[in-house]
Amino acid sequence: MPRSEQESTEGVPVEDSIVPNASQPVEFTPMDTTGVREQRQPARESGLRGKVVVITGAVAGIGRATALRFAEEGARIAAWDVSTDTATQLESAIKRTGGESHFQIVDVTDASAVESAAAAVVEQWGRIDVLINNAGIVRDAQLVKWNGGSPESIMSEEIWDSVIGVNLKGVFLVTRAVVPHMIKGGGGVILCAASVVGLLGNFGQTNYVASKAGVIGMTRTWARELGKYKIRVNAVAPGFIATDMVRAMPEKVLEAMVARTPLGRPGKPEEVANTYFWLASDQASFIHGAVISVDGGVVIGT
Repeated sequence: MPRSEQESTEGVPVEDSIVPNASQPVEFTPMDTTGVREQRQPARESGLRGKVVVITGAVAGIGRATALRFAEEGARIAAWDVSTDTATQLESAIKRTGGESHFQIVDVTDASAVESAAAAVVEQWGRIDVLINNAGIVRDAQLVKWNGGSPESIMSEEIWDSVIGVNLKGVFLVTRAVVPHMIKGGGGVILCAASVVGLLGNFGQTNYVASKAGVIGMTRTWARELGKYKIRVNAVAPGFIATDMVRAMPEKVLEAMVARTPLGRPGKPEEVANTYFWLASDQASFIHGAVISVDGGVVIGT
């Protein structure tokens, strides 16, 4: 490939060219001098000790792992869920870590219940520093399942509404209730549970995919709106994670999920929890409006 005219030395006497003598090492001006070197910062702590963290869908799976991860660091956990089945066990586990927690039964689709729950957290601890919108449900069905010359089944409005209600409207209602408290407190962090299917689509999950794609869109919008109040907003998009719900699926389905994952295994709830923890920490203080995939490579492998 010919060199550019600017780079060419054709026709230039050797003595006039800049050709260093091998016996004379070339000297370079150090770029990292006192005058230009940026100030080195020590490694940051998480900054989460004593912070108040609201987690929806907190009693099982990723929500439970996330509550325990934050509690280990000394955060105060406001655990919200519609189920009380394992709430006592969660509170006991948090207590064993030396953490502090308070459980509330909260239906995230109920605006008045959400507003009351947020106010109760502030009344107890004075502020809300971190919100993790983790609550979600799955109700799978094909849009139209065709059999011969007519539909065998369709996705009902009830199934559509139930998933959109929890996964999308619930995130909207909870975030709307919490943001004013964060603004009054001088800032905060909002993290939303998306999914790789919100990026890729998935067979039989029109409602779930729509809800998670919507969460990604809201995350990016809120990042634009709330950054000026020192509120960081990000989303986490898990892939195939080995929760109790997933383990109950047919073995063939599980095998297919593993086959689609380049790392060749399901993720652990703790791996998603660690991602939430990092995004909420001071170590991620310039991460804003991002969607972080925790999927073992599913996105790149598709």
